[in-house]
Amino acid sequence: MRISKLFIDRQVVDLPLTQSIQARLDVPAMIVQSARQVHEMVASTPDPVQSGKEILYLSRNQGAFFKRCPGTRHYTCCDYRILHIGTFCYMDCAYCILQTYFHPPVLEYFVNHEDLIAELDTVFAQKSIFRIGTGEFTDSLIWTLWTDVAKLLVDRFAAQEHAVLELKTKTTAIEQLQNLNHNRKTVAAWSLNTPKIIHSEERGTATISARIDAAARCEKWGYPLAFHFDPLIIYDGCERAYIRVIETLFSRLSAENMVWISLGTLRFPPPVKAVIQKRFPDSKIGYAEFVSGSDGKLRYFKPLRIHLYRKIIACIREHAPDVIVYLCMEDDEVWQKTLGFTPADVGGLSHMLDMSAAKHCHLNLDAIPESATTRTAGGLDFTATGGKRQGREVPQSLRVKPGAQHPVGKTQSKS
Repeated sequence: MRISKLFIDRQVVDLPLTQSIQARLDVPAMIVQSARQVHEMVASTPDPVQSGKEILYLSRNQGAFFKRCPGTRHYTCCDYRILHIGTFCYMDCAYCILQTYFHPPVLEYFVNHEDLIAELDTVFAQKSIFRIGTGEFTDSLIWTLWTDVAKLLVDRFAAQEHAVLELKTKTTAIEQLQNLNHNRKTVAAWSLNTPKIIHSEERGTATISARIDAAARCEKWGYPLAFHFDPLIIYDGCERAYIRVIETLFSRLSAENMVWISLGTLRFPPPVKAVIQKRFPDSKIGYAEFVSGSDGKLRYFKPLRIHLYRKIIACIREHAPDVIVYLCMEDDEVWQKTLGFTPADVGGLSHMLDMSAAKHCHLNLDAIPESATTRTAGGLDFTATGGKRQGREVPQSLRVKPGAQHPVGKTQSKS
């Protein structure tokens, strides 16, 4: 999608990054006194969501760049951290909660990178394990069309040993990642879905084959990988379709190079349903039977979620019995009935993911107590088979001591 107009906040007019983006875009530009001018203009259009995707607003982040993920106490949260580089996205997914999260939603990029770098330096100085992503309020890689932000972040993370950066995308905009000395501190991640859902509900995104091809290229460049099947959407034939995607994934990529795979079913705040019906009149996803979850979001009935999770987890385990699989925003009952354990059984979801990041990304574990590092997965490998917990000794590669770094062998791309 092409940006048709650039809005520049008066506070950032003279910043070098602002001028660089303006030169790259080469579109009409307007200097504004405040965000209110941009928001009023977008809100006055017939389709503010669409209009917000066609303009770019350059501004100063008045708040913190480094934040906690806005999880909920009602479901298990992974203690993810957000690097808030910008908001919204030029792609157009029917289920996207950002359509109602911002009022109105506007493609906005924060150009005060000196503050971003200062915050990152403070985070790195803590020498604590952090999993940090830029894809919570936007797509991580859309900004590489106009900026060098991916190179900036990959280089900064490569120079430290306690935090990992996850760049999550539905694009194939990976060119900026090539030839970087990433030191395996950046995880290249993709949101995946079936061809049917991508075609009908994820307008302007890359095809599933193109996403997997891009992942294969990143693996060849030495990046660890991650994948997110979220949202899983129920429709006739969906189980077989998701299984085909998983089979293709493991036919092209090495399971040993995957840091984690997350699963989450379709869920959204009630106002999103009306937006889907108005902006995506041919979409069927808003007409499914939903129940209000503990967090107030609409979601499928629990037995339906459990059934689909079990099918997908069984397929993943068939191809990759040791890859870390976790559920996004589910309770202990769903975990137990699908993965065969609860997060508490493995020392907490955050601990489980931290250990996988340490293993694949060569993190230094000085910050984690020895009692925690030696109890990885509770001393067991909880491999789900038919929803039952299978107790097997954890491979030696997962048992680490404080200060140790995980030697990860080179993986061979299957592309």
